[in-house]
Amino acid sequence: MLPPDLVAGCKQHRVLLAIAFLVVFPLLMPFKAIAVNILIYGLFALGFNMLFGTLGLLSFGHAALFGGGAYACGLAMLRLGLPWWAAILCAVVAGMALAASIGAFAIRTRGIYFAMVTLALAQCVYFIFYQWVSLTGGENGLRGITLTDIDLGPIHLNFVDPLTRYYVVAFWVALALIVLSRILASPFGAAMEAVRENEARARACGYDVRATRYLAFILSGGFCGLAGALQALHLSIVPIETLFYTTSGLVVMMALLGGMGTFFGPFVGAGVFLLLENLVSLWTVHWQIFVGASFIACVLFFPRGIWGTILLGRAR
Repeated sequence: MLPPDLVAGCKQHRVLLAIAFLVVFPLLMPFKAIAVNILIYGLFALGFNMLFGTLGLLSFGHAALFGGGAYACGLAMLRLGLPWWAAILCAVVAGMALAASIGAFAIRTRGIYFAMVTLALAQCVYFIFYQWVSLTGGENGLRGITLTDIDLGPIHLNFVDPLTRYYVVAFWVALALIVLSRILASPFGAAMEAVRENEARARACGYDVRATRYLAFILSGGFCGLAGALQALHLSIVPIETLFYTTSGLVVMMALLGGMGTFFGPFVGAGVFLLLENLVSLWTVHWQIFVGASFIACVLFFPRGIWGTILLGRAR
C-alpha cells in the first residue's frame, strides 16, 4: 500500500483532476471508441477496486454485477419502455441487488473461500441468464438496445456521434467518481481501511466487520452496474459473455495493472490493457500472450501497479 502521507496528498483535488483529464482524454486517443471503452472498463475496475483495494476482499464474481447491470438497462428500455436515463438508474439498482444477494452468502467466508463462493454464485447467474432465452436472448445476447438521440430540454444530442457518446459516458463516470470520493472520505471509508489493515483491531474498536464488508460489496455492485449500463448503451447489445467468469478475471487484471487501492489506477489499468489489446491484435491473433506477459512483468517488477508506482516515485 501507499504511504499515509502520500495517500492524504492524493485525496486533495483528486476528483477535479480526474474530471479535467476526462475532458481532454478523447483528444489524446486515436479513436473515440477506445476512449469510451477505457472509461467503461475503468469504471468497472473502479467498482471492483473499492472492494479489493480499499477493503481487501478478492472477488471473482464481479462479472455478474457488470453483466446484470447491462441486462437490467437493456430490459428496462426494451420491455418496460423506460427512457435511457431511467434505465441506467435501474441498472445501478440491479447491480446493488445482485451484490446484496451474492454478498449475503459470500460475506460469511473469507480469503480464498470468499473468492471461490463469489465465482460459483456468479456462474449460477450466468447459467440462469443463459437458459432464460425468452427474456435475455440466451446465447445470442440481448439485442436491439438503440439510443440515437438524447433530448435535454432545448439541448439535442446525437448519441451516434463518437465525441458526443464519449462525453455522455464521461458525465456518468464523473458522477461516479464524485460519489466514490465522498464514500472514501467518509467515516465508512475509514472503517473499510481499518478492516483491511487489521480486522481484529477494527472489531475491538467497535466496528461491525461483517456489516462493513456487506455494505461495501453492495456499493461496489452499484458502480459495476452503472458500468454495465453504459456498456449496453455503447454496444447496443449485451453479449452473454459479459456474465462469464473471464470478465471477472479481466477486471482483476485491470485493477492490478493500474494499482490496487489507488483512486485513478483502475482507469490506467483499463487503458493499458485495452490499448495493448488493440495494438498487438493488429499484427497477431495471439495478443493474449503479450498482454499476459506484460501483466506478469508488472506484478513482478511493479507490485504497486503502474499508477501506484508513479505516485510512490513522485513521493520519493
